[in-house]
Amino acid sequence: MEQRLLGDSGLSVSVLSFGTMTVGGRDRFGTMGTLGVAETSHLLDLCRDAGVTTIDTADMYSAGAAEEILGEALRGRRQQFVLATKAFIRMGPGPHDVGLSRRHLMEACEASLRRLQTDCIDLYICHQPDQLVPVDETMRAYDDLVAQGKVRYVGCSNHSAWHVMKALGVSERRGFVRYVCQQVNYSLVARDVEHEIVPMGLDQGVGIMAWSPLQAGLLTGKFRRDARPAVSRLNTLDAPGTIDYDRLYRIVDVLEAIAQERGATSAQVALNWVMNKPGVDTVIVGARHEAQLRDNLAAASWQLTAEEMARLDEVSALPEPYPHWHQHKFGIERNPPTPRLRS
Repeated sequence: MEQRLLGDSGLSVSVLSFGTMTVGGRDRFGTMGTLGVAETSHLLDLCRDAGVTTIDTADMYSAGAAEEILGEALRGRRQQFVLATKAFIRMGPGPHDVGLSRRHLMEACEASLRRLQTDCIDLYICHQPDQLVPVDETMRAYDDLVAQGKVRYVGCSNHSAWHVMKALGVSERRGFVRYVCQQVNYSLVARDVEHEIVPMGLDQGVGIMAWSPLQAGLLTGKFRRDARPAVSRLNTLDAPGTIDYDRLYRIVDVLEAIAQERGATSAQVALNWVMNKPGVDTVIVGARHEAQLRDNLAAASWQLTAEEMARLDEVSALPEPYPHWHQHKFGIERNPPTPRLRS
């Protein structure tokens, strides 16, 4: 499987990462999957054999159970994988059990290390921005965690472009570690990131880890105008973001057509599209069972053509907000749009 450097860092990640929201099954995560140690270990075997070297988790997945199970499943092979986890979401009733304060990040990191049974987290990501805590405090805490050898690289998730730029500015002024990546919702349905977040990442060398590339299952081919699967987490949980279902079904029509032409599945085509967008370094895929994982992993064994990418770009295009439409209409000579394909 292809390996890519994450942003401007020296950290190598596989083009597909294994996401662990299906592990544990506590709280609302039971609708996504209830994988235990044995099942998780088996899926990790499949990932390793396919060349996947990157695992993504978070302290709040199944209230810590995902990290605990992953720690057991990684025994004896921790060094085979790049391990990413996240902090921010509330993990207890206290005032410091949430957010990006120094106290919470230090305590959350120690707790994740214990649950994961490791002495170092390869990539530590803040799950959300925290507008109540000074960015200087957050970045200094990250810098200290790296200096202590408990974390190797840091990143962010679900940040606006200005949040990332503010953090990068603090890191540059103070000499702190900087974000090497941003985790964002990116799919044929969710292309909002292309207006600000992707261009910022390309300009600043902040790589993209794309989450929900199948938009919570809407792009798997199971959801159509006249059909909806009987078993789906979308039956009890809303899909990420605001969904225009007429637009979704137009996208699904083109996905299915390309999949039939290629002898692939709609999910593989949707994943392949995200993998080949500019700025994307890795795409996070999860699975409830072996067949689902094998299908997703197969998306990395081939590549869409420029013509196929263009067809998908066209059917999934979003209106450009201001000032982007103005820049591209009246200043196109000096302000070209983001390229359609990875360089």
